[in-house]
Amino acid sequence: HKSPTCGCCKEWIKHANSNGFTTTTQDHLSLDEIKEMYDIKPQYRSCHTTVSSEGYIFEGHIPAKYITQFLSEDHPDAIGLSVPGMPLGSPGMEVGDRFMPYDVLILFKDGTSKVYAEVLKK
Repeated sequence: HKSPTCGCCKEWIKHANSNGFTTTTQDHLSLDEIKEMYDIKPQYRSCHTTVSSEGYIFEGHIPAKYITQFLSEDHPDAIGLSVPGMPLGSPGMEVGDRFMPYDVLILFKDGTSKVYAEVLKK
């Protein structure tokens, strides 16, 4: 789920596809309803929302390796993963060699989160 004009979303989709995921896209003029439908709290939001065939959500510019890892594990209390905002250097947000460290968060059904992975370098 993305806006029709979002270039970084298109780049993240290329990243996901090149890492073995099959994607389909749905464009929306506003993503607020999607975020609310999947109970993604405002502090965890980014520019696009991915929903797996298992019903997990992957919010924002998450590196594919963490999605693969998450899907291979058992997380009965989780709704998915998030990279809030749009960190420079994350998949789809590459600008030359520029990079800012960021966290991948695991989101839980009760609305809480914790750090799932720290991304300290490209």
